[in-house]
Amino acid sequence: MGIVEFKFMQDKTVLITGGAKRIGKHLSNYLAEKGYHIAIHYNSSKIEALKLQAELQSKYVNGVFKIFHCDLSDENEVEKLMDKVMMHFERIDLLVNNASVFEPGIIRESSVKLYNNQFDINLKAPFVLTRDFALNNKKGNIINFLDTRISSNSNSHSAYSISKVGLAHLTKMAALEFGPDIRVNGIAPGATLSPEGKGDDYLAKVAEKTPMKIPGGIEPILQSINYILTNKNLTGQILYCDGGEQLL
Repeated sequence: MGIVEFKFMQDKTVLITGGAKRIGKHLSNYLAEKGYHIAIHYNSSKIEALKLQAELQSKYVNGVFKIFHCDLSDENEVEKLMDKVMMHFERIDLLVNNASVFEPGIIRESSVKLYNNQFDINLKAPFVLTRDFALNNKKGNIINFLDTRISSNSNSHSAYSISKVGLAHLTKMAALEFGPDIRVNGIAPGATLSPEGKGDDYLAKVAEKTPMKIPGGIEPILQSINYILTNKNLTGQILYCDGGEQLL
């Protein structure tokens, strides 16, 4: 890939939690291409974060790409994250609450520790960051990553699913409170990337059960990001990127 020397016309900044790996890495690359400066949050993926930072900086020479460590299960660290980011950027125009943990467990088998970990990272951290975004920025966008599971009563990942239901409700509640200056929307993917150790056939098998019958991959998510950012009258909405899985 060659060096991209265009001026960052938007001069906008995005904070992406879990921005160094998997979906977060795709989001970082996509938004950098769109002209955003990127604040890349990570917890245990420092090597991946540093590598991504270097790749983005070498390609987009006028961009600003910073990495920020934070354990999202530690509320004290979470409450400091927005301040740390804003020491390096004049403002944050977009917050993407992407980071999450995904642990299995039906209700009978779920420990309090598992429950707390799911809620701390998947709901409490986005709540705090959403609050701090609104306190520090007069306008902008927040995009919360949900899951198609919010539409079902599947109990295979009970604490995880309930935490994402809570995040969906937070999305709508924040949209009502923060409008018109801050828009808040959600994206609810289905199976987007194969779990580590599984091949593409995993996604194909999952997709076969959906109305569309084909894996969506990352592209529908990026298209949804673009739609949210360009539709100035959209707020409080949840876009399902799941091939119709929420209909089952």
